[in-house]
This record gives sequence, C-alpha cells and structure tokens, in this order.
Amino acid sequence: MFALLLAAYLLTAPTLMGIIVIALLSADMFSAQYIGYAAIAGAVLALPVAWLLSRKLEHIFDGRRQG
Repeated sequence: MFALLLAAYLLTAPTLMGIIVIALLSADMFSAQYIGYAAIAGAVLALPVAWLLSRKLEHIFDGRRQG
C-alpha cells in the first residue's frame, strides 16, 4: 500500500500545488511568500487526497485479483 500511496502522492501533490498557485496568480497575488505558502498548502492537502485515492485503487485492484 505504501508504494501506491507514494505514487498517488507524487501525482496529486504537484497538481494541487499548481491549482492553488494558479488561483493565487489569477487573484493578482504575485508575492513570493504567498506562492510559497500555496505550494506548502498544496503539498499538505495532497496527503489525505493521495491516501483516499490509494485506498480506492487498492480495493479496485484487490477485487480484480480475487474475482
């Protein structure tokens, strides 16, 4: 499960970080401090998202192996 969690995190973290940074730039917040905070927030928010995604994928793959 850890490998799946890591793979999901490696995909979700940059995505969420980019979404939040683009939202800040769209709101005319060009400060480097805000962009840094947005990147950290995206990385932190990606942890539970990656955990949920890896759990869902594990259940899907386990069902295919057993059935």
